[in-house]
Amino acid sequence: MAAEPQAQRRGGEAAALEEQIEELQLRVRQAEERRRALIHIMGDLNESNRRLGDQRKAMLHILKDSHRSNLRLEDSRKAMIHIMGDLRSTTQEMERREQELRDKQEQLVQAGKLATLGELTTGVAHELNNPLNNIGLYVGNMIDRLHMGELGTEAALEDLSKAMEQVRKATEIITHLRTFGRAAPVTFEPVDVDEVIERALSLMQEQLRLRGIDVELDLCPDKLVLHGNPIQLEQVFINLLTNARDALEEVPAERKKIRIVSSLDRDRIRIVFSDTGPGIPTDIAKRVFDPFFTTKEVGTGTGLGLSITYSIVKEHGGEISLSRTPGGGATFTVEMPRIGDDVTEELLR
Repeated sequence: MAAEPQAQRRGGEAAALEEQIEELQLRVRQAEERRRALIHIMGDLNESNRRLGDQRKAMLHILKDSHRSNLRLEDSRKAMIHIMGDLRSTTQEMERREQELRDKQEQLVQAGKLATLGELTTGVAHELNNPLNNIGLYVGNMIDRLHMGELGTEAALEDLSKAMEQVRKATEIITHLRTFGRAAPVTFEPVDVDEVIERALSLMQEQLRLRGIDVELDLCPDKLVLHGNPIQLEQVFINLLTNARDALEEVPAERKKIRIVSSLDRDRIRIVFSDTGPGIPTDIAKRVFDPFFTTKEVGTGTGLGLSITYSIVKEHGGEISLSRTPGGGATFTVEMPRIGDDVTEELLR
């Protein structure tokens, strides 16, 4: 009976020992798993550290590249500043030269006007001579009648009125010449083309008459208004009339004709000057608008007339061309943009 409890006690101790062994084995396995996990984590850490090292090296490389890029950008910025400085200087020089060119062109235009006035002197002198002679006749008539005691109030007023009419006529001629010849700032305004043509003819008509040249005028019934400078346009038309006049110098009297036609083609004004002269050869026609080019003898032409005409027409947004007149002669066609009635009214306000 005593041996049986002892056996039970031993059995219990063995069971407890087995439990302790199993618990120890469990802890060993858990420790091994933790060790393996730790080894794995350490491997991951090493890999992360390696990647971080690579990234740090890459970052250093990027920073070096960035520094070099910044240096290059700084060099580029300095170069750009230098280029901008050069560009500014070049622009200022171009503006200065453009202003000089404009000044020279204005001087050429003025020289062309003065040359034209010089050529018109004979005809204008004749035009002024007529009213002056008439004034002398009226005044002389009044003096004679005063001496004879036959001058009444009505007769005196009649002669004085006629004399004043001649004074007004002479004044208009002189005013026209002064306006045409003066150097003034170029301003653009609404211009009636047909009125300018008629003013140009009024300056040229005596010269044309003295040379036996017949002028046929065919003006458009519609109002042809463009935005331009009336004095410059008058110079264009005088230059073309002068060119036609000279072309007819050797032509028989019965064939000396100049025809001027104005017309409207949609929004374009067309003015045609044609003569019955010998015409201009094709090889020369290509050069007629070149500065200082002339077919006239030395001392009889400046070569500026058609060049100035071309420049003025271009400034007015137009075109000028040369062709042969049917049957012989030369035809100059000028086309310029027309402004509408509503625009004309707006500009005149």
